[in-house]
Amino acid sequence: MDIEKLLAQPESKTLEFKRDLSSSKPILKTIIAFANTSGGVLIIGKEPDGKVCGVSNIFEAEEKISSLIADSIRPGILPEIDIVTVEGKDLLMIRVSRWKGPFYLKKEGPKEGVYIRIGSTSRRAEAGLLAEMERDLNQIVFDEQPITEVGVEGIDQNAMKVSFKQKLTKENLRSLKIVVPYQNTEVASVGGIILFGKENIRQNFFPNVKMSCARFQDETKTQFIDRCEVVGSILKLLEEVPRFIRRNTRLASIIEGMKRKDIQEYPETAIREVLVNALVHADYSIKEKHFQLAIYSNRLEIINPGEFPLGFTMDDFKSGVSHIRNRTIVRVFKALEHVEEWGSGYRRIVETCEKWGYPIPQWREVGNTMIVTFYPHPATSVAQPLTPPLQGIEEKILQALGNNRKWKISELYPQLENEVSERSLRYELTKLKEKGLVNTIGKGPATRWYRVDHLADH
Repeated sequence: MDIEKLLAQPESKTLEFKRDLSSSKPILKTIIAFANTSGGVLIIGKEPDGKVCGVSNIFEAEEKISSLIADSIRPGILPEIDIVTVEGKDLLMIRVSRWKGPFYLKKEGPKEGVYIRIGSTSRRAEAGLLAEMERDLNQIVFDEQPITEVGVEGIDQNAMKVSFKQKLTKENLRSLKIVVPYQNTEVASVGGIILFGKENIRQNFFPNVKMSCARFQDETKTQFIDRCEVVGSILKLLEEVPRFIRRNTRLASIIEGMKRKDIQEYPETAIREVLVNALVHADYSIKEKHFQLAIYSNRLEIINPGEFPLGFTMDDFKSGVSHIRNRTIVRVFKALEHVEEWGSGYRRIVETCEKWGYPIPQWREVGNTMIVTFYPHPATSVAQPLTPPLQGIEEKILQALGNNRKWKISELYPQLENEVSERSLRYELTKLKEKGLVNTIGKGPATRWYRVDHLADH
């Protein structure tokens, strides 16, 4: 391991520097956090300003840190401790591997003394993460766990038939682990409910299975010009969210030879790949977090609950290492051909962006979420928005349409209290249909209008 290269890097999820051993608790917390998360290297003998200060009495320091680790961390841990010399000064390099713990500070106990690595900081593990560590230790997969209160009847058979284009047999359900054994019967699994649970049941157990979508006026969240909340199966999210993106992003045209070529503001194929990854690898045990899509004037962000799984790093992800958090969801996505070869997602995203001239997106772990940020194609910088901001009458029409109802124009007109004539109402509805915000069913006098997919208020 090249110590000089490490010293030149900033602190990160797997790297930290300390000046000396004068304060032992922060050092122990870092070692515990490395062991519980993705491993890491702690170097002692570097100032906060980046200057190498070295450690005096290096052999005594080595013995001291070894004793601290042995006496203060449970279960026992054996990191590699090396003495290295840089610029004529001695440093301690402590290399910690990731192990299935959880490891904790002895004085604080197994509930309060567990620390994990979030970004470049070491923080106390919350209850949800402690549960994930316990599952990891016992090789339990969250989305394969039984929901003991919900039998097979809690699975929406029609939804499965639509997705698979055929009725699944009981053996199909078992092999995909949409249903799992429990005592002397079979019940729905966590993944089964997230994917195909009946609406009321999914909302009861997993209210976090939804995506809030917003398009903002500028680079901040000060003012939005379109928003919706997609609620339902994650398969519905995969279908509906791209529609919101299409109606809220721009299109540019460039001339290549004698032909005109349309350029989307953001790479649709790469975004779908990221969306699939988000839905497949999210941590659904974090009930207070849900999916988010934010479109700003200069970027697009997809946010999902849960950072990388324990023991998995950004380098692993970029190099194609595969780590499956939700096996039932992956099985179904694989069967529906939403997932291709394992571990190839990052490579395909980069290849798509490079091929068509898009900036490479950025991945960031922030708290217990993962944020993927896309930046627009340079050619779209002068393009006009595909969907202009909604006008006042459009807002009122959408509000009058409401949710879960289809209207004839003659029925809708009185709801607007003479704000617009019937003829103008038809014109405004047609414009909203072109923007993808409303749709119709039936023809002629039987035509009825409704908000697309009954999404939440704009």
